[in-house]
Amino acid sequence: MTALTWFLRFIIFAFLVLFAVQNTAPVTLSLALDYYWQAPLVIVLLAFFGGGALLGVLSLVGTIFRQRREIARLKRALLKAEQPPLPDLPLQQ
Repeated sequence: MTALTWFLRFIIFAFLVLFAVQNTAPVTLSLALDYYWQAPLVIVLLAFFGGGALLGVLSLVGTIFRQRREIARLKRALLKAEQPPLPDLPLQQ
């Protein structure tokens, strides 16, 4: 199974390297205020993919923390509800 996993990783890596080699033509991005950015197409694609992935992760951070707080609150409530009542002890005289 490990060999199959490494083989698939190699195939994906080889495909990505081939894609990068085929897309090295320079592209120019026109930015605001007459600024331009010229870079190979593969670098531009990688930058925008990374930026999109980062924005996606950041958009979930608040939800994840809110869910973790809710889970912790529910666990505390469950532990509190599961505690058995104290037995009635006879009074010592």
